[in-house]
Amino acid sequence: ASPSPPEHGAAARSAVPRWGPQHAGARQLARLYSPGKRLQEWVCVILCLFLFIINFSFLLLHFSIVHVYRIILGIVLGIVTADFASGIVHWGADTWGSVDIPVIGKVSVHSENLQKLKNHCIVVSHSNTRTFTHDPHTAMSLWTVVPMDPTALVASYPWDCYVFALAFFVTLTNQIHKWSHSYFGLPRWVTLLQDWHLVLPRKHHRIHHVSPHETYYCITTGWCNYPLDQLGFWRRMERLIQHLTGEKPRSDDMAWAKKTDE
Repeated sequence: ASPSPPEHGAAARSAVPRWGPQHAGARQLARLYSPGKRLQEWVCVILCLFLFIINFSFLLLHFSIVHVYRIILGIVLGIVTADFASGIVHWGADTWGSVDIPVIGKVSVHSENLQKLKNHCIVVSHSNTRTFTHDPHTAMSLWTVVPMDPTALVASYPWDCYVFALAFFVTLTNQIHKWSHSYFGLPRWVTLLQDWHLVLPRKHHRIHHVSPHETYYCITTGWCNYPLDQLGFWRRMERLIQHLTGEKPRSDDMAWAKKTDE
C-alpha cells in the first residue's frame, strides 16, 4: 500500500489527544491563573489558618467526656460526609463540569489540569476548598458558639466536632488527592495514613484513573467509593440528570482532549 499523503498523516496525528503541560487545554487553564487569583488564594489560606486555630483552641478548651461516644461518632460522620462531598464535587466536575461555567468553572481544579495539580504549592492546593468551606464554617462557628452558656456548649459539642471534622477534611481534600498521585518523596507519616486508609491510598485512587474513569470519585478517604459503586449511585445520578436536562455525561471529554490553540 502506498504511504498516506503528508497532509492526511498530519490530520490523523492532530486527531489524537495529546496530554501534558503543552496541551492546548492545559495552557488555557494556566492563563486563567491571574495575579488577582493568587492574592485571593493567599488571603483565604491566611484567614483559614487563623480561624482554624481559634476554633480548635475553643474545642480543646471546652472538651468533656460527658458525650465521648457521641463525639467520636460525630468526628467519624464528619469524615464520611467530607468523603461523600468530595465524590459529588469530583463526579460533577468530571462528568458535567467545564471551565466555561461562570465563576466556579475558573476556580475549580478539573481533571484536565491534573498534571499541574501535582506541581501546585500548598497555597494553590488548598485555597479553593478553604474559600468555599472552612472560612465560612469557622467564622459561623465562632458567631454561634461563643455566646452559649456552659450547658448548651456541652450539649452541642458532638455537633461542633462533626462540623469541624467535616470542614477540616474537606479543606485537606486537594492535598490528600495530590498525595494519592505522588509515588516518590512522600513523608513516612503520609504513607502510613494511606496504608491505614485514613486518607486516600494511592492504589485505591488508581482505580479511578483506569479508563473510562467512571468510578471511585471520592478522594478524601475513599471510604464511600465501594458502597456507592455497589449501589450504582453515580450511574443513577447520571441517568436522572440526563432525563431532566437532556445533557449526556462526559460529552465534552474528547472535545477537550483534542483541543488546539485557536
